[in-house]
Amino acid sequence: MTLVSRSDELPADSRRRRFGAQLREANASWFAERGLAVRPDLPYVLADREDWRQNIILPEVAKYIEAEKDRRRKRSQGFPLHKNIHSGLSSQAMLFNLVGPLIVHHDLAPLEKAFQSAGIPWPKGRVILAFEAEDRDMLGESPGQPTSIDLVIRGRDGRRPLVIEAKLAEREFGECSTRVKGECSGLNPTGDFDLCYLHRRGRCYWELLDKFGFLALDIWAGRFCPLAVHYQFFRELLFALELEGEYVLLCDERNPTFYPGTTPGKRGYIPLVNSFVPTDLRERIHKISIQEIVASFHEMGDIEWVAEFEKKYALRPATTD
Repeated sequence: MTLVSRSDELPADSRRRRFGAQLREANASWFAERGLAVRPDLPYVLADREDWRQNIILPEVAKYIEAEKDRRRKRSQGFPLHKNIHSGLSSQAMLFNLVGPLIVHHDLAPLEKAFQSAGIPWPKGRVILAFEAEDRDMLGESPGQPTSIDLVIRGRDGRRPLVIEAKLAEREFGECSTRVKGECSGLNPTGDFDLCYLHRRGRCYWELLDKFGFLALDIWAGRFCPLAVHYQFFRELLFALELEGEYVLLCDERNPTFYPGTTPGKRGYIPLVNSFVPTDLRERIHKISIQEIVASFHEMGDIEWVAEFEKKYALRPATTD
């Protein structure tokens, strides 16, 4: 079995164009084969966001997501569906398609094998998985939109949770919305937390960055606020650290933002953000690829839905009759 591999020799812009084209074409074909209504101008996007269930490979996974949303709603908890959940390029839909079948079939062995092979510590004992995990109190995010983690894996003894962020075609982590909206100049508030609009609203980000030793690093002394550009990453990392867990970036090897080619130890997103992280905490930041997880599925035996996943996300070379 040979998965489509990245071509490190190509310039990043060429790799990104090819990767994007592969995903768009594969999903447009996947929707067309099923006779699904799509946007005329974007055939890899379903016609209506309410049709997001048609973007999920297994119907039982879509039912599980609906049931989980309903359960959270009854407990006054959130389960946000991303605004592009109906797109074939949605990283949230991809994660539902990759991990959801393991949850509904009560078989996490392939996922555990992939993580352990990648050197990522798996929680001890029986584990529970939660999509779109939130905790408003942890980061002082009530009211407002709290940090929502794509997937959290916990051992039932509460030890070593994995906080997982999934990326597919994205070019970056999310920026600070107050900076994007023009409500903040981007001035670094390291020396005066009150300079941060979000701090004044009760967010605990700066206190936690100080607690874990980030602000003692010289790199945090610059004029420009590191959170302005890397906002999502640091929120999620602080979430993981407060849980005494591990942070895991799950992404596609063909995406040059996260797999930069022949110099992976120097270029790319992880080496960049690691420079802002205290040395003793860097070992709790991990990366694993979609391809590595799919490979572990095959090593564990034939799993029927995996072929559809590979087809939908262009993980196999095109074949001709």
